[in-house]
Amino acid sequence: MERWVIVNPAAGRGKVGRLSGAILRAARERGAKAFLTEGPGHATELAQRAPEGARVVAVGGDGTVHEVLRGIAGTEKVLGVVPIGSGNDFARMLGLRGLPWPLALEHALLAPEEAVDLCRVNGEPFGASLGVGFDALVAKKALSAPPFLRGMPRYLYALFAVLKELRLPEGRLLLDGREVYQGPLLLLAAMNGPAYGGGIPIAPMADPQDGLLSVVLAKRFSRPGVVFILPRLLSGRHLSHPQVEAFSAKAVELDFPYPVPAHADGELLPEARVYRATVEPLGLKVVGRRAGAKGRKPLLRPLEAS
Repeated sequence: MERWVIVNPAAGRGKVGRLSGAILRAARERGAKAFLTEGPGHATELAQRAPEGARVVAVGGDGTVHEVLRGIAGTEKVLGVVPIGSGNDFARMLGLRGLPWPLALEHALLAPEEAVDLCRVNGEPFGASLGVGFDALVAKKALSAPPFLRGMPRYLYALFAVLKELRLPEGRLLLDGREVYQGPLLLLAAMNGPAYGGGIPIAPMADPQDGLLSVVLAKRFSRPGVVFILPRLLSGRHLSHPQVEAFSAKAVELDFPYPVPAHADGELLPEARVYRATVEPLGLKVVGRRAGAKGRKPLLRPLEAS
């Protein structure tokens, strides 16, 4: 099996760039082909060039993972992750966040593979999260946040900036073809993993191996209402709020009277009036072990002992 390591030097606000020389050397010493990306979209191109059945390792954050995923979705290639980004929610979904990069690289290159669900929205693959509405506006605003802010602080900065101009669109939500809601909509999250925005537990019940999207709908909220629910959101207690509902479905459709922003894995999508998300059960091969997976020994143990 060929192993390709794709290193995004811009990830982690330049942190990967500072480590790139050491990462490239370490990957090549272990027999992998290692590449440094040259700009947006290059990781996708490299992932597409990898041979069928190859193990393709994304070194960076959720944006890097998303680009690599676009290049391997629908193939027999295996996705590995070395999480050195601002949010790392895909790695969090797999139980890999917090590993030192040398151990994460060795794990990505050598550990056994497993399968998780592969999700798509309007044809675009995503690994951990889809957000439509308010959180996508926040993701857009986060692009211009001060560079010293990372992870959750960066998300919170953008959240309060967007809150100043809150406007709720009218949305219509269909799950597996059945209408379940029509009215004002703050946001909708369709999740494969439990967290987005650098660790915000929007869907703590999400399981990336259950063949379903975990859907969280936030309906009518005022500005003060958003502020007051925030502590509950950060602790995963928001699902009991009367304006929040949770569902699970194989197919999600959300319709608006005008284009509304959305993001997949934190990457902004072309704004659309209609978003259709689906899940392909166990359609993505990955290297990693989900946190809390039952009946399995942690895959890291033999690597640490070797």
